[in-house]
Amino acid sequence: MMSLTALAVLAGGGLMASGAMNPAKASEKETAKEGELAGPSFVEMKPLVLPIVDRNGVSQIISLVVSLEANDAASAAEILKYSPRLTDAFIQDMYGVLTRQAAMEGGVVQVGYIKNRLNRVSAKVLGEDKVKDVLLQVVQQRPV
Repeated sequence: MMSLTALAVLAGGGLMASGAMNPAKASEKETAKEGELAGPSFVEMKPLVLPIVDRNGVSQIISLVVSLEANDAASAAEILKYSPRLTDAFIQDMYGVLTRQAAMEGGVVQVGYIKNRLNRVSAKVLGEDKVKDVLLQVVQQRPV
């Protein structure tokens, strides 16, 4: 009976030495997992539907689906909270740009130009530290 108790004590000591039951090691592993999960968050906005107006009226309809890359979950929550204000700012900015044909080349939307404008609008509405990048998920043009 004594040898079984000694064996159990030795086995427990071996587990402690290996770190399997060491609370400090376990918390380091949990912290690493939390750090991996604490990466960027993405907020998908509602689709933006914008007309392109020329001297003859509406010539095209542009549809954009935008996702915003936030630095962390807290920033993503704030983006979500202010998404109506952000959508309004996107529409106001894009409406003027598309109407002036500044974002068009040969009748095709210049995606890089649009993306840069949306990044600037996001920073203006939410602040520089909230949105890491604007990601265009869908860009569609449809003649009217």
